Amino acid sequence: MVTQVLSLTRSGLADFVIQRVTAVILAVYTLCILGFFLSVSEMTHARLAEYFWSMPMQVFSTLAVLSTIAHGWIGMWTIGTDYLRPAHIGGLATAIRFVYQLVCLLALFVYLIWAMRLIWQF
Repeated sequence: MVTQVLSLTRSGLADFVIQRVTAVILAVYTLCILGFFLSVSEMTHARLAEYFWSMPMQVFSTLAVLSTIAHGWIGMWTIGTDYLRPAHIGGLATAIRFVYQLVCLLALFVYLIWAMRLIWQF
């Protein structure tokens, strides 16, 4: 039995749906950026900056970052609960999993702050 330390929704179905929705958002975002690069004949910094600093692209990039964080957290949480168990690593499994999940959360928080500073230039 795995003791839940930190869970996003505490529901496997909700995590499954969030994982799939965020994957679709990230796929559409990737196609949008790929379409931009394929449609521009001459890439300049000014053109690139204009594209990424437009309001729709800033909002879409923010949505993509939030999707990456949700997608990543669910994936890392699943890895932690599947492989950091007493059956695999002994009696300290819950403590090790807690530290692992805190490190994952810290990394995702740093990514969020860094990405928002880049996207919104504050």
